[in-house]
Amino acid sequence: MFLGIDIGTSSVKAIVADDEQTVVAQSSIPLAVSRPQQNFSEQEPDSWWQATQQAIEALPEKVRSGVKAIGLTGQMHGATLLDAADKPLRSAILWNDGRSSLECAELERAEPLARTITGNLVMPGFTAPKLLWVRKHEPEIFQRTACVLLPKDYVRLMLTGEKVSDMSDASGTCWLDVGKREWSNAMLAATGMSRKQMPGLVEGNAISGTLRPAIAQELKLPLVPVAGGGGDNAASAVGMGIIQSGQAFLSLGTSGVLFVATDRFRPNAEKAAHAFSHCLPERWHQMSVLLSAASALDWVLRLVGISDIDACLRAAEERGIRRNSVFFLPYLSGERTPHNNPHSRGVFFGMTADTDATDLVLAVLEGVAFAFQDGMDVLLEAGSAIGEITVTGGGSRSLYWGQLIAAALHQPLSYRHGGEVGAAFGAARLARLAATGEAPELVCTQPGITHIVEPAPELNYLLSERRPTFAHLYNNLKDTFKNFAQ
Repeated sequence: MFLGIDIGTSSVKAIVADDEQTVVAQSSIPLAVSRPQQNFSEQEPDSWWQATQQAIEALPEKVRSGVKAIGLTGQMHGATLLDAADKPLRSAILWNDGRSSLECAELERAEPLARTITGNLVMPGFTAPKLLWVRKHEPEIFQRTACVLLPKDYVRLMLTGEKVSDMSDASGTCWLDVGKREWSNAMLAATGMSRKQMPGLVEGNAISGTLRPAIAQELKLPLVPVAGGGGDNAASAVGMGIIQSGQAFLSLGTSGVLFVATDRFRPNAEKAAHAFSHCLPERWHQMSVLLSAASALDWVLRLVGISDIDACLRAAEERGIRRNSVFFLPYLSGERTPHNNPHSRGVFFGMTADTDATDLVLAVLEGVAFAFQDGMDVLLEAGSAIGEITVTGGGSRSLYWGQLIAAALHQPLSYRHGGEVGAAFGAARLARLAATGEAPELVCTQPGITHIVEPAPELNYLLSERRPTFAHLYNNLKDTFKNFAQ
């Protein structure tokens, strides 16, 4: 059996898969996010470790005793600053933190080849500009920073005592030469850092260390290897069998992701698409990222005081999108692809005295669908050939949302078994690959399809009519967003 651990933003999930790749046990422990100022988003590194311990201990002891290897995945980009004694110097600055927008421009001026080296625009969500912000605003902490780890890699340090990351997660730091799959001295120098402050690098299916005896005893686990693992999206891809060029998945999690596997490094930095290493050797991937997806639905349900999500979604489907329906820009935490704008905000447009809660929910569902369409256009522009798209994430439970997205993308969506545990299951698969040395193609197969959502022609036509207004709203408000933030 193989243990996969997912250090998410809202929870830590642990799953155990047996030799037949059946999930035999799973657990989840919630996490809290701190927002001490506008655009700030932080968590305590030790909260990840405490939740990881609790998630493992929540698994049946008999299952734990049969674990042969551990794989790690989690939220990307988070800056975890450690001192010389490996103690956190401050709260971790998370992926959806927007404080370092000025530092992004400074970094690109300091290293004009940044986009060529990393394959990405320097964005506030990435790790490197966060360190520039710390250097400017918290110089004493910057001077004491001996190592910077990503969230899952801090948990690895607690499990194994090793400071290691994998290629996919490291791709989101803006310190990795993504094409060469090694740290970039130029990008590190541009942030006043060096390789001495970076963890070692391994592929996601390689062994990164072994569980420490004291931790193994405490958690009632055998002394097993810990795989390199992967960033949450790359691990989800492994869990869904998205490892061959052209295979794709769409994640409706806290954030939204459209992920396409590629056989080589294919950047399109100018349009805020991500080009990262995959967590398997000699593979890469492209991503468009929405900072708010299922979290936008959660937000509007809280806003209107609805607790019965299923009933609300049924009501939305019964009403359906109309030509004069309310619009929503889903930029509650700013946006990455294609705008790279931390100042953009959520906007409802077209409300009247007759607008009700169902109209607002419908607007959110459609707005996220349009945002995915923006992201898909960017990936196609970069030369990706997008084949079958598999849907994963908590929002995948809503088939009506899938119908809207399929219509917006003009592409069928496949729903598969196990989509709700994609990242943790992918981590368990990486653990198996590290322990057994099996070929990825033999293990990382695609789960069976439960159903396929085809794009409905009538809905295709309606959304095509409405999309220009969605685009105009953002373009007309872009300068206002910036002025409002100031």
